[in-house]
Amino acid sequence: MTVQGVKRRGLMLVLSSPSGAGKTTLVKRLLGDDPDSFFMSVSLTTRTPRPGEVDGRDYKFVEKARFVAMRDNGELLEWAEVFGNFYGTERQQVESAVKQGHDVLFDIDWQGARQLAESMPQDLVRVFVLPPSGKALAARLHTRNEDAPEVVAKRMAKAADEISHWPEYDYVLINDDIETCFSGLKAIIAAERLRRERQVGLSAFVREIESEL
Repeated sequence: MTVQGVKRRGLMLVLSSPSGAGKTTLVKRLLGDDPDSFFMSVSLTTRTPRPGEVDGRDYKFVEKARFVAMRDNGELLEWAEVFGNFYGTERQQVESAVKQGHDVLFDIDWQGARQLAESMPQDLVRVFVLPPSGKALAARLHTRNEDAPEVVAKRMAKAADEISHWPEYDYVLINDDIETCFSGLKAIIAAERLRRERQVGLSAFVREIESEL
């Protein structure tokens, strides 16, 4: 229900986790459960499309020169270089969506979350998803991937590094049960949407109430 004169400013929801903690499942559930309010941020990248990837759906594929120009002109909220390729988030698209009351979902790591916190801290909600235990995460990685033991070991080392950044997040969910975890995520979103700072026009609305008393 929207009160006349009071509109909600959107939020930027970052979900981060080590590989195998269940973040992808939560993202799919959230987009399916609330498709009218949330949309997934589509990152820019300079790498070539992989088979089956669609420009504008999976990534926005751009030339390196164009990406560098956007970065240098302040047109990106966050960016990173991974294995020689650039990835980043367009500023204008996100700022416009948030201003219109839409929520933007980000599937990025702690480095991207840190840059977003520097760019638009008032709109950012950061959630870190933890596995129930290190053993459970290792079991998931071994079961899910048919990789050599040394590859899995590298993934475990990366997971340990990612987990070490959990204190930088606003909320932490432990994914022992996906239904319980998803309920917790929805509770976080519901509370954040009601924050006083996100209710545009609230001051004028309150003054009108006071004038009538």
